[in-house]
Parts: sequence; structure tokens; C-alpha cells
Amino acid sequence: MKTSGFPFGSLTFHLICEGTFWLDGGAMFGVVPKVLWHKLNPADDMNRIKLALNCLVVEHPDGVVLVDTGIGEGLKERFLEMYKVEKKRTLKECLAEHGIAPEDVSFVINTHLHFDHCGGNTVRVDRKWRPTFPNARYIVQKLEWEDAVDPNERTQASYLKETFSPIEQAGQLDLVSEEHEVLPGIKVVRTNGHTRGHQSVLIECEGRKALYLGDLIPTTSHIKIPYTMGYDLYPMDLVETKKRLLKQAVAENWLLIFEHDPLRPFGYVGEEDGRFVIKPFPQSNVSGEKNEDQG
Repeated sequence: MKTSGFPFGSLTFHLICEGTFWLDGGAMFGVVPKVLWHKLNPADDMNRIKLALNCLVVEHPDGVVLVDTGIGEGLKERFLEMYKVEKKRTLKECLAEHGIAPEDVSFVINTHLHFDHCGGNTVRVDRKWRPTFPNARYIVQKLEWEDAVDPNERTQASYLKETFSPIEQAGQLDLVSEEHEVLPGIKVVRTNGHTRGHQSVLIECEGRKALYLGDLIPTTSHIKIPYTMGYDLYPMDLVETKKRLLKQAVAENWLLIFEHDPLRPFGYVGEEDGRFVIKPFPQSNVSGEKNEDQG
């Protein structure tokens, strides 16, 4: 059954929640003490917190754009247990509920190439990994690609080559630098800090703007400037990028899209007493339906 998205100007957005997984709370909040983050982000008995895999589909007159592809399929049992991956449907099944087939996707934008953001890029067919979206161009920052194909000892566990190497082999990879327009009104902007080639997606339509943040600000709890992750490779770069974009988001009333927040994937930001805060934002203002994977 096809379910409807919600309008953003003349575009249509679909939030695709592929499921949830759990990461160490201390790593997710870096130097911030647990006493400050645990009430809004309760941890399990292994100190892991629940995170969503929120992908975004944008229906544009010139093509369907998918932003990030979740954690993917074919993961080993030990991996599934370690990250407590909880999924009811595959990415393709989630897309089908919105009436979208893999062949319909024209562009896949990867904010970066960590396994929880690009796992659905590829699918295993006859023991070989192939692009999930056969007609799509995959958009990746050149710096991110360089770091993914030649990782160091710290980063190599985050990059699974079967999720991105087949894209290059199939001739579907587009490497971009800094700011790049994918379609009129949809562009990627490099937002370095989490990785040096991390990018976010800025969408403009009929005077409105939305920003898909990726791991620049993974959840609404990370809206506070000092709240960075232990996973961030360049934390001070991230802080500066975060301050600059949040000031612009306040001034221009951007809709922010949080990739890993299991309860509030959308929000607007305000400024109170010099601090950035998330404004109350009823889910019904965005979409008439609630994704059961967000409960």
C-alpha cells in the first residue's frame, strides 16, 4: 500500500526510518558527562543508547533523490548483536511502502560512508555486491571517498568497502567538492568535522529551506554546541561548522532533519539566552502518519 509523504513547497518529502540501532552513550556524547545526557537518552545495561536510521526521500520534478541508505542487509550476526540492530523491513520494503522502486531513484546522496549511512547502497546478488539503485548517480565528497578507500587504524572499522566500492565499479559514482547542486534547489554542502569529507544536504523550495544534517548534529540532543561525539575526527572544526549553520538556520527558519533521533526527526531551532534550542514541533505539522519504527 502506498503511503503519502508531506509537502515541502512543491516538493514531496518522505521520511524513511529503516529501523534502529544502539551505540555507546559515552561515545555519542564525548566529554559530556552521563548525568547531563542520560535523562533524554536513556542507556541500556551496556551503556548503549537507541538511535534511528532516518533516511530522506525527496520527490523532485527532475527525479527521486534518496539521502543516506541506512545500515543495509547481509550483516554478520556478531555485528547485529554488538550494535543491537532492530529492523522490521529492508530499505527496499520501506521505499515500496511509499510507492518507490529501486529503479525509480535518480540520485543517492551519502552524507559520508560510515556503515550506518551507506549500508543500503548495495545489495548482494549471486554472492556479488551490486548497487541497490541501478539507475542512480551516487553523490559523495571527494575527500570522504579518499578516506574511505584508504582508512587509517582509527577509522577502518567504520568503512565497509562492500557498501561503496561496487558503486565505483558500476560507473555510478560522482565525486564532488565542497558545494554541489544535485538538482535545482537540492545541493550538498561540505560540513566537515565528523569526517573531513562529511556533507549535509540543503533543500530550498518556494522560499523555504531544509537541512538534512547527517552526523553534523545526529540528534536533537546534540543541538548544544559543546555536545560533540567521540566519533568526531575533527571536533573543533565541527563546533565552528555547527555554530555557523545554526545561526543561519535560526535567521532563515530552516527545517532541520535529524538522521539518528528516534523520537524527533524534524525540528526548527531557536536561540534563547545565547543558546540554541529546539522549538516545540508537533509531528502532525509534518506528516499525518507516524512511523512505527520511531516508537
